Amino acid sequence: MMELRKNMLVDLNRVIEQVGKDKGISKEILIEALENALLSAAKKEFGPQREIEARYNEQLGEVELFQFKTVVEKVTNTYTEISLEDAREIDPEAQIGDSLGIKMDSASFGRIAAQTAKQVIIQKVRDAERDIIYNEFQERQGELVNGIVQRFERGNIIVDLGRTEAVLLPRDQVPREAYRQGDRIRAYVMDIKKTPKGPQILLSRTHPGLLIKLFELEVPEISEGIVKIEAAAREPGGRAKIAVSSRDPDVDPVGACVGMKGSRVQAVVQELRGEKIDIVPYSEDPVRFVVNALAPAEVSDVRVDEENKTMEVLVPDDQLSLAIGKRGQNVRLAAKLTGWKLDIKSESRMSASEAAAAAAEALFGPRKPAEPAPEEPAAVAATEGQEAEASPGPAFGDGANRPDEADQSAHAEGEHGSVGAVPGGDLGASVEALGSEVDRATTAELAESAAGAVSEASADAARGPEGER
Repeated sequence: MMELRKNMLVDLNRVIEQVGKDKGISKEILIEALENALLSAAKKEFGPQREIEARYNEQLGEVELFQFKTVVEKVTNTYTEISLEDAREIDPEAQIGDSLGIKMDSASFGRIAAQTAKQVIIQKVRDAERDIIYNEFQERQGELVNGIVQRFERGNIIVDLGRTEAVLLPRDQVPREAYRQGDRIRAYVMDIKKTPKGPQILLSRTHPGLLIKLFELEVPEISEGIVKIEAAAREPGGRAKIAVSSRDPDVDPVGACVGMKGSRVQAVVQELRGEKIDIVPYSEDPVRFVVNALAPAEVSDVRVDEENKTMEVLVPDDQLSLAIGKRGQNVRLAAKLTGWKLDIKSESRMSASEAAAAAAEALFGPRKPAEPAPEEPAAVAATEGQEAEASPGPAFGDGANRPDEADQSAHAEGEHGSVGAVPGGDLGASVEALGSEVDRATTAELAESAAGAVSEASADAARGPEGER
């Protein structure tokens, strides 16, 4: 009998060690779970009015239960007090006021108490395992993980990461990518949240961090700190841009990311299922950075508005479609990459705007600010569809959907394509009519009309009062 009991005690120690290895839970947490389980079972069996403590004896390999009673002269509560005579039978040195621990027999627990202990142990182990998983992935936030597609729930992809599961929400999925159960998937750990059911790990295939981490895996110079990815912008499944710089003047950051015959960048493109990637050199000069970001389009001139953080970019007529890109994709990505609001204009469009302004000044003198009038617009808006907007945000003007038009420009406010209204009867109406014609007139026509108007004005001035008679 004693040998059987000894084997049971040894088995308990072995079980604690084995569970700790399998679950990755420390021995202290498991011992605490056992103590709490036996304590709950004891209170279930004997009632909550007793002062009971549970302690694990590692040498004996068992959890011991002790009921503590205070030594008093006269007992009024048998659950919490003990007389001096009874106390000295247990401990000859007991004195009045001492707290005496009396060992209890846990073998007398009933079925309900044992079931309670089992549930407490299971719950404690489960909570400890959840905390370990949460802490582990909290440190891995912003990194890449590999998993297997396990199932689909309401558009969400549940990914098996081994010890736990992660969720790939529809908004973090690339529309053109399709997965089947059992497929391997690599994703970016975007966030981890605590929920009543355990930690919820949120993955992403659309985050720019996925692009950066993939380049870190493929380019040793990035992991070594020689080359740095300064910024990244993506339109998932379509195109992406990254800006790179180098700490070593002898290392070309763009060439390091491209690799021999494009091997490094092609590995990233393959992982992103064919998403095209533009690699541009980073520059501290915002103008140079914007010019690089608009590549492969050529830029003629750049006008900077530091206050509003906008740039007016002038490109040759044959480069306008290339600068704007398909449905405005190139200029949108450049705006996201640089953080500047970009207005793309062609050279002919800019010349027409400047000629219009010169003609208006020749005919009517310097432009005067219009008086505020709620019912009358202060400026004539440019023709819709001829201008498009590119901003760091996701919005882009309607004009960007037609980048192949020769007279199109990427512009938001229409500052150079509108003429201010001049207060005063027919003169203001004439200016408005002229502003409507400006968008359709060429530079030669504007110069000719301006010259004719100036000649007529000179002839009227020469006739003087005789002309009036």
